[in-house]
Parts: sequence; C-alpha cells; structure tokens
Amino acid sequence: MKTFLLAPDSFKESMTAEQACFAMQRGIQKVIADAKFIHVPMADGGEGTVDALVAARNGRKVAIEVSGPLTHQRIQTYFGLIENDQTAVIEMAMANGIHLIEKSQRNPLITSTLGTGEMIKAALDLAVTKIIIGLGGSVTNDAGAGMAQALGAKFLDQHDNDVALGGGQLNQIQRIDISNLDSRLKNIDIIIASDVNNPLYGENGASVVFAPQKGASTKMVEILEQNLQYFAELVESTLNLQKQDVAGAGAAGGLGFGLMAFAGATIRSGVEIVIKETRLEEKIAQADYVFTGEGGIDFQTKFGKTPFGVALVAKRLNKPAIAFSGYIGEGIEELYDEGFTAIFGIVEGACDLQTALRNGEKNLERTCENVVRILSMNL
Repeated sequence: MKTFLLAPDSFKESMTAEQACFAMQRGIQKVIADAKFIHVPMADGGEGTVDALVAARNGRKVAIEVSGPLTHQRIQTYFGLIENDQTAVIEMAMANGIHLIEKSQRNPLITSTLGTGEMIKAALDLAVTKIIIGLGGSVTNDAGAGMAQALGAKFLDQHDNDVALGGGQLNQIQRIDISNLDSRLKNIDIIIASDVNNPLYGENGASVVFAPQKGASTKMVEILEQNLQYFAELVESTLNLQKQDVAGAGAAGGLGFGLMAFAGATIRSGVEIVIKETRLEEKIAQADYVFTGEGGIDFQTKFGKTPFGVALVAKRLNKPAIAFSGYIGEGIEELYDEGFTAIFGIVEGACDLQTALRNGEKNLERTCENVVRILSMNL
C-alpha cells in the first residue's frame, strides 16, 4: 500500500490548500483505491497560513472584529491558537488585506495596519507566549505605524496632536512616543512569516515594487517612498534602531519594519516556519510520494515559495516530489536540481482565466489521476 503526502499551497482565487489536498486525493484514488494519504495544507506566510497551522496542530480559531484597511471600516475576522493556546497565528491580510476593499477604493496613502495591531493586542490579552504573523496580501504602505498605534505608540505632529492613519501622513510625524507601548511585547516572541526579502525603501522597496498593485499612482509612489525614508530616519534617531535595510522590512508595505522596530519581532521565511510548525519532515518520512503545488510555478518559486520548500524537504529524505500548478512560467528547469521530480500544469486546453479558476479542482484531480496512472506502472 502506497502512501501519498499531499502538501499544496492554495491555488489563489481557485481553491484553498485543503481543497487542493482533497482534489489530489480524489484523482489518486481513481487509480489506487487503497492508497493512504497524509494531508498537510501549506502556506508561506500569506493566504492560508492560519488555516494550515490550525489544521496541522489541532488548534482553534478565535473570532474577532477589528479595524479594516480604511478608517471607520470594521472587519469580522479570526486568528488561530496552537500549542495549547500558547502560540497565536495571525494573517495581517485578514484585517488589512487587499481583498477587503474594492479596487476603486484602494489608496495606500490612507490605508493602515491598525487592525493588525488590534489582533496582536487581542492575542496578548489571551496570554500567549509567541505570535506568528504572516505578511502576505496587504493593501497598506504605512510601515506598520497603524499597528504600532493600536499597541500604544503615539505619533505626534508639530502641535503634539496625533497624526492621521496611512502612509501618506508619515511625513507629518515630528515626535514618536512609545512610553505607553504595550509592555507585554517585551515578554513574548513575535515571528514574522514572509516570502518577501525587500528592504523598506529604495528601488526594491515596499513603495516602488508593491504600492502600484495597491492603487498607487506614480505620484503616490513618490510620496510614499519619501515618507517611508523619513519615518525610518525618525525611528532610527528616536529609538536608535536601524531596521530599514533588513531583508523583509518592506513586506506588507513596511509592516515588517514596523514589527521589528516597535514589537521586537524577528523575520523568517514563511514556508520554513510552516514546515516546522506542521512537522512536515516527519510526515514526509512516512510517505512514498510527495505531491505539492500552487497557482503558478516559475523561476521565482525558488525564492521561498511553498512548493520549493516542500521539494527541499523531500529531497533531503530522498522522496520523489511532484508539483502541480495552474500555469508554468519561465525558468522551471532550474527547479529540477532542487528536489522537484516533475512539474505539471493542470489547465485543460486553451481557456480564459475565469474558466481556469472555476475548474481548478476538477483540473487538479484529473492531472493527479493521469500522473498516478504512469506511476502505477511501476508499483
């Protein structure tokens, strides 16, 4: 009896990682009815991180209402608790994500990370000892200032009034006051899970690279870039901290920077965190085949994406790793030396994007079936 380890990420806008696991299983069972399965829904710090870790560690979800990306917007959301409620798992996008506001309303000059800070505060109220925060999918560019405000930091203008939320207001800050910053932050570990290595500002920074996706015009990008640099210099002179050049400081519009500067967070590869917390290695050791995948696979996959992390573990354990994706881009040939046995696209024939997304589960099921028909010749 063969055992299949199923460890996909979500196929964005098509299926969750858990749905992908079941689609893979259905396809395999059409060929090997008595196959055994180990489901490990994966993520890399972005969408699905909370669900993946809660499922893998038999945790629970905590419902909460927090501030959304826009002022006066309220969001019903949740975060996770694992490890006997000692570790909280938070996705910033669940409070301040790009999917929460219409495209016409997206404006990183005014969106903020206030809600993310409110989730952190709620986790602190539950007496956790560690917080894991995934930074993918943001619609903000405020360097984590909103998050810090939710936790007690004050950003004051020349008249000692509170500066308004949003990345467009950072240049109005004349003084940073952290005397009322939540003291509980000093006693816990905060780990940033991110697949982004960008610094806070510069040609590879948060504003230049990511702000246009969040609704920023060319002029807005210039303003945001200047404001991030100004804010970083003010933080450095006030707190004697220089975090702007740390890889990942630019994640989530600079939230990586803000978490390091105000919450004492450390930043790590999102997929590596998920691999550790799901105990993926010991589960792969029990399997004969490893199936992984996500919406797209190309040369960028090796820069910390889920399938790459899974394939590396499989390679260490000498297990075949087969990946599936909605589309296959440039440069996948270099992935074969990194642990991938084979990579398959799942889309059936020429079709528009909406059709491909709608039929994702069916296409993944069919492709897994066909792959296993080949594998079964040697079983």
